[in-house]
Amino acid sequence: MSFRFTRRLLLSAAIACAALPLAANAQDIKLRFADSTTADAPRSRALAEIFAAEVAPDFAFEPYFGGTLYRQGTEIVAVQRRNLEMALMPPSDFAEQVPEFGILTAAYLVRDAEHMRRIFQSDVGDEFKAMARERMGVHILGPAYYGTRHLNVRGDRQINTPADMAGLRLRMPGGEAWQFLGESLGANPTAVAYAEVYTALQTGAIDAEDNPLPNNRIMKFYEVTDQIVLTGHNVGFGLLMINAALFDSFTPEQQEKLQAAADKAFEWSDAEYQREEAELLTFFEGEGIRTHTPDVEAFRAYANEKYLNAPISSAWPKGMVDRINAL
Repeated sequence: MSFRFTRRLLLSAAIACAALPLAANAQDIKLRFADSTTADAPRSRALAEIFAAEVAPDFAFEPYFGGTLYRQGTEIVAVQRRNLEMALMPPSDFAEQVPEFGILTAAYLVRDAEHMRRIFQSDVGDEFKAMARERMGVHILGPAYYGTRHLNVRGDRQINTPADMAGLRLRMPGGEAWQFLGESLGANPTAVAYAEVYTALQTGAIDAEDNPLPNNRIMKFYEVTDQIVLTGHNVGFGLLMINAALFDSFTPEQQEKLQAAADKAFEWSDAEYQREEAELLTFFEGEGIRTHTPDVEAFRAYANEKYLNAPISSAWPKGMVDRINAL
């Protein structure tokens, strides 16, 4: 038997061979993800287990937790420069580049996890997503609830109103929005990296920190503090982001797959955080931690006045407070 290799046959074979690497790459798009929290946090598990499985085999999701790939606060720039594909960042970090995001960090504005979801399912959320895309070059897939923030305090200081916070060295993340949040509670905010908070509490470099209850347990802050003050002053959440140009390079089907995977992952982690919050007060009390609820209305009124009379609120979109409150 003989074979005749015509020019057309050779050209067809060459085209087929050239297409093979492209097809393989299309099934294995690497998505490196960085977050400063631990791998066992609900949001981390949701991404590593649910999101990763849902986007496969189109995408290979590679998560890095605990600040092992990028130092906390540097992730957004890494995504913008395409040195990192994805990150989960709080609105305060977005506010460093788009000040309008600062409103989402204000004390007592976002009421709970459900309110957070309604915001980002509305035209309000669409406007923030558009700002992030147009002015930062990142695409927001959606919010992930972290838990409601309370005060975790060393010593026996009685805290019932903002006046009782005077002189309290309260750890807050770096950045203007976070630091002002600390001021809006009446405290003296001090910037400390998340991974260094335990030691700072242990040595007395700070008097308190604020975090959701699940973070308190995971990071074991309760080992070096004495009381939890249930101020509920801020609903913690992050925004899952991806480089916009990269996202736009995907097919519509791949984009839909990423969105659906994010929705499914955070539906689970939001519920898991809320379940943990409901159970953790009993756990902390068993560890000898005192818990009490202060005059929350006094904290709310003090914070509202601080924000509305400070330059930080000048960047807030006109009428946005009322629009968010109405959702």
